[in-house]
Amino acid sequence: MTDTGQLVELTEDQGVAWITLNRPDKLNSLTSDMLQTLQAHVSSISTSDTARAMVITGAGKAFCAGQDLADIDGADLGEVLEQNYNPLVRAIKGLNMPVIACVNGVAAGAGANLALSCDLVLAGSSAKFIQSFAHLGLVPDAGGTWALPKLIGLPRAMGLSMTAEPLMAETAAQWGLIWKCIDDDALMRETTELAVKLATMPTTGLAYTKQLLNGSSTKTLDQQLDLERDFQQAACHTQDYQEGVSAFLNKRKPVFTGK
Repeated sequence: MTDTGQLVELTEDQGVAWITLNRPDKLNSLTSDMLQTLQAHVSSISTSDTARAMVITGAGKAFCAGQDLADIDGADLGEVLEQNYNPLVRAIKGLNMPVIACVNGVAAGAGANLALSCDLVLAGSSAKFIQSFAHLGLVPDAGGTWALPKLIGLPRAMGLSMTAEPLMAETAAQWGLIWKCIDDDALMRETTELAVKLATMPTTGLAYTKQLLNGSSTKTLDQQLDLERDFQQAACHTQDYQEGVSAFLNKRKPVFTGK
């Protein structure tokens, strides 16, 4: 049996949990076993006492080419989504810490939408995003039809989804699809710096911010104002808030713990 622990690696350093898709000979295309391992890793990170930020990246020349079609030949794709992709996207969106996608090459199909499920997407200048489903007579999945129109508007979302044309990282950043496009040789360094920085910040407050922003598009202004009140009330009772105020008043650098 294939050792999926080798194909989806989990490491931790300086408070950052790194998930690396490690199937470079297949452009990190995903199998059902890999997706189950991904879910297990995200679950373990969610209960970790030491991880305070998470990064997903790919080994080799690609981030992720999407689903390995040979692995699901003859399968009911609705069931594949229900068992493998939908729980993963929900887990990433619900993770109580910042999640970064470090896109180091092609991100196609479900691989592109896996990246877009993360809170911040950094991509190398040679990276490209492809909604390749139209080539197969399928619809964008793994949250693609939810994320794309919200991030770049309906006309661009429709164009990418219907034409399956590649979108280069620089244009993706200009359109607001991703956070930053970075020179390839600086991508890993800048991702590491950002992840470590986020891991030292008041991550409970960042998690609250994440929840508020992700749900804002379905709320009225009055509803969102009420939620801001409730989350701010919760945030001001955290240890990190007390530490932040103390550090500000005493003109020192704060030491946050995520509590």
